[in-house]
Parts: sequence; structure tokens; C-alpha cells
Amino acid sequence: MPSPLSAPAVSRVTTALRERVPPLTSIPLPRAVDRRLLGQRWPTKELAPPPAGSGLKAIPGDDGAPLIGHSLDFMRFGVEWGLRRYEQYGPVSWMGAFGRRIVSLAGPDATQIALVNKDKAFSQQGWDFFIEKFFHRGLMLLDFGEHLAHRRIMQEAFTRDRLAGYVTQMGPALRDGIGAWSPDSRPRLYWPLKRLTLDVASRVFMDMPGGDGAAHLNRAFVDSVRAGTAIVRLPVPGGRWAAGLNGRKVLERYFRENLPAKRRDDGEDLFSALCHATTDDGERFSDADVVNHMIFLMMAAHDTTTITSAAAVYYLAKHPEWQERVREESLRLGDEIPDVAALGELSTLELVVKEALRLVAPVPSMARKTLHDTEVLGFHLPAGCLVGVSPTVNHFDPACWTEPMRFDPDRFSEARREDRNHRYAWMPFGGGAHKCIGLHFGMFEVKALLHEMLRRFRWSVPAGYQARWDYVSLPVPADGLPILLTRR
Repeated sequence: MPSPLSAPAVSRVTTALRERVPPLTSIPLPRAVDRRLLGQRWPTKELAPPPAGSGLKAIPGDDGAPLIGHSLDFMRFGVEWGLRRYEQYGPVSWMGAFGRRIVSLAGPDATQIALVNKDKAFSQQGWDFFIEKFFHRGLMLLDFGEHLAHRRIMQEAFTRDRLAGYVTQMGPALRDGIGAWSPDSRPRLYWPLKRLTLDVASRVFMDMPGGDGAAHLNRAFVDSVRAGTAIVRLPVPGGRWAAGLNGRKVLERYFRENLPAKRRDDGEDLFSALCHATTDDGERFSDADVVNHMIFLMMAAHDTTTITSAAAVYYLAKHPEWQERVREESLRLGDEIPDVAALGELSTLELVVKEALRLVAPVPSMARKTLHDTEVLGFHLPAGCLVGVSPTVNHFDPACWTEPMRFDPDRFSEARREDRNHRYAWMPFGGGAHKCIGLHFGMFEVKALLHEMLRRFRWSVPAGYQARWDYVSLPVPADGLPILLTRR
């Protein structure tokens, strides 16, 4: 009798399938069918009547399709659907999705009110519905004073000296990983990028070699992220929710088993830094805190970096004149692995990365929950509302951006600085008290990765090729991003 497949073998098989089989929401349909789905209108209703005499307006919206609401619309159509919704209802609306009524706040003015959160009406509890079971008590899920206390401790792991050390560690991993790619091939580049960023995160954050040893962790992270937008939110065998719960167990087990050694040693990786981080007041993380924060930070570090790198690679393939421009800048640095100072000299590349972040926001929606009645732009939001704050609409708002659909990195140049047209015109890292704590690390990593690619390769896509982004969880190119790589 043949022996059953080992766990690593099963992981390799499922990973291979995931890389080759698109999700159902991304399967191509005739254009007429897509246009009809995208243009479908449902009867408009009011979310809740405003208090008598308040002068506030009721929030308009609709339930969408029976049973599933609009759950599949954003997954399939992404930015285009969000912009149509904004055009139809304006900056404050509601929709039926995932069996709930969800308020949507879009446009820079509405998002600023929610993220600045002056009246403390908007709580991170909105994330609980989607990802709490998989990223329990990660920094992004904490509120107010507790969030501030944890952020203060975590900041000790993101000081300038620490960041410089992380950049020094990531350089060889990026050079070795990209150096192993095959030239004159057309890989589905998203997946090699994802493995590479996980290898970097494993080395920098955990002092763990990448490669096959990290494959089971990669699978666990992917399953945990994708579970948050599962339609069937029950642990049905074979379903995304069940896979996410299992992924969380795998990650907890790994970090708990390795935590005692990290407490004993004073390493240079982030895991060690969190174990030893202490504020001036003597505050430290408990073991449970370290595990929860490591699971969340590892996900955030390699998923968002992969998305941004993939978007930048895609747009540089579509715009070879920009690819040559940033390559010339990289070649001027020479052959040394760049440190923080050298990466700072790649100013043109930074314009490209910022434009990639605008066009493909790594986190397309931010969840909140209203703790008490509040108002946004004259609309009444009752207590207990699940709220989605959308940076994607802001990034394409013609009031802020010239020809917003066009790839134009120079819009971030000092001569133009269109991102300053509104404080929340460009917000890929969020805003307010919960602005991404690792934003500088993320920018350094993406620039270092692209720098290594530019030194070694030229790349292109066929004429007329348009990437389609799958928004089942975080944006992923539905076809894996087929790119023709050629050695320079």
C-alpha cells in the first residue's frame, strides 16, 4: 500500500494548486456579463433614521443580491466597483455583505474623520468580524490606551538603529534569492516574490533560514489572511475559514516553541527585539503578547511588501521608459549591497513605489465599529455599525489627482506633490493613531528588492496586457503576473 503524503508534500501540492488555479471570483467572464454585474442596481434604502431634530441625514445604501449581498462584487471588481459605488451614493453609504450591513466611508474628508477619530467613536473592533480569530490581539486590533501602550513598547523594535540592522540583514537574502531566478523565462512572478519576501521576513524577523523550511509557515499565513473574507464563516472541512483556524494554530505553535530561546538570547532579529523591548518606564510584553504581535507583524511585513513589489514590477514592465530611468539610478550605486543611506539615494525609485502604492493599495479597506452614535459629513451613524474605510477611492479621486487612472510617478515629485492636495489623498499606510508602524521598513525593503531586480534583469509584458487584481482578501494578481525576465 502506498504511503500517504507527508505534511510538507501536501503543503507543496496545495501551494502549487494555489499558484495555478485562480479563485472563482477571478475566473474570466464575457465582458457583457461583467458589465451587467458591475452595473446592477438594487433598491435604495435608509440604514437608520437619524434622531429627531438632529438635522442629520440617514445613510443611503442597498442590500445587494439575496443572501450574499455585495460580498463578491468588491472581490471581483475591486477599485472599479468602489468608484462606482462612490459615484452612486457619495462618501457615506451602506451595503449588505457577509450577512451584515456595512457602512462605507470613502473620499478623503470621510476617511479623515474616521481615522483621526476625535470623538473616539470608531473602534478597531471592526476587525474582529473579519480577522480576530486569525490575528488575535495584533497591534492593529487594539484600541485607544491599550494600543498606545503596546505601540510604545513595539517602537523599541523599530528605532533607526534597529531599522539599519534589519536592512543590513535583508540585503544578502534579497541578492541570493533574486540571483537564483531563471532568466529568459516567463514566471508567474507574484509567487516567487511572495516566497522571497517570506524568506526575508523569516531571516530579519525570526533569524530563521528561508526556503523549504518556511514553506509551511507561508501556507499558514496565506490561509489565515484569506479566511477573513470567507463567505461561509464556519469551520467546514476544506473551507477557507477552517484553513484559517488551522493556520493560526500552526503559527501559534511555532512562535510559542521558539519564544524561550529568544528570551534567553539577545539577537538582532525582530522576534528577539520584541522579547527584550522595554520602555523607559520598564513596560515589557508578556509571552502571549509577543506571540500575537509576531503573527500579525509577519503577515503584515511580507504580504504588503509582496503586493507593492508586484505592483511596481508590473507598472515598470508596462512603462519601460520608467524602468530604464530607475535602472540608471540603481546602477550608479555600484555593486555593494545598499545600506539605509544608499537606499535613500534612490529617489526616482521611491516615486515609482509611491505611485504603485497609490494604484494598488495593499490594504484596500480598513475596518472599524462605532462605539456610540456619531456623525460623518452630516450623516447619522448609529452605535454598533460595522464600518469599512476605503483608501482606494481616495487614491483615484480626481479632486486630488491629475488623470488618476494614469501611471505617473512624477505626481509625487517636489514640483507637484499631488499627495499634499489633501492630508488623506494618499494613505496606503493608514492614518491617525494606527498608522503603520513598519512603514519605513516596508519602503526600504521594496526599494532594496527592486534595486536588485533592476541590476540583474530587464522585464516586460505582452503589448496590451492588463493585470487583473483579485480582491478576495488583499489584492493579488489573479493570473500570478506572467512577466518575461531577461538577463541584462
